[in-house]
Amino acid sequence: MAIEPLPGERERQQEVARQQRIAYKEKPRSRAGAILLGLLLFFALGIAGAVWLLRHAGTNGAAGTIASYLMGNRESFNTSAPDVVSQIQRLNRLETVSYSVDTVVEGKRTNAVLPDLLFGDRLLLVVHGQVVAGVDLSKLKPESVQVNGRSVTIELPASQIFTTKIDSAKTKVFARTTGLLVQADPNLESDTRSTAENQILQAATTDGILDTARSNARGSMESLLRGLGFETVTVR
Repeated sequence: MAIEPLPGERERQQEVARQQRIAYKEKPRSRAGAILLGLLLFFALGIAGAVWLLRHAGTNGAAGTIASYLMGNRESFNTSAPDVVSQIQRLNRLETVSYSVDTVVEGKRTNAVLPDLLFGDRLLLVVHGQVVAGVDLSKLKPESVQVNGRSVTIELPASQIFTTKIDSAKTKVFARTTGLLVQADPNLESDTRSTAENQILQAATTDGILDTARSNARGSMESLLRGLGFETVTVR
């Protein structure tokens, strides 16, 4: 004899079976959601770690050391004062400014008693000259360099004039007059060139060539030292 289920029991069994089917279908979706959430967390942690490494790489302290190691930069910054002095001294004469002058210079020979028309010798020289100035870094003293970690302070040697010269290709005698009773002095032009060099040097000095040379040298040194890895640079 078949046993009939109690009233409502069939519906309850059908409901239980339906819930089991729903739970079975949702399990793969829940697992996929968990995997997706895990991947998102993994990428978020990776990005945060990369940002941390970039911020601390190259800095001092334990964090900087760890970051540099993990990023493959295992060579620590160890530039010392003697190293800085040695590298700067190798530059020797650092030419930082060139001053060009075009001028007219007079040279003459005169007689204190007799007129120039008879015994004088005079010329006008159109001159193109150049003055070069800078800093002789071979004179840099070790005590003039102070290194503290990635900070460096340098006291440069005094700026100086390196060369003063006349450009012969652009320099010529504009006019010359010689007295009727004398011969032209063969040394007058060379003496006038020497006078022109002195005048050009004086003009360059008056215009502040030495100050400009020092200012330019400071800029060059700052670029060099930052290239060596220093973060705080003071050049005096």
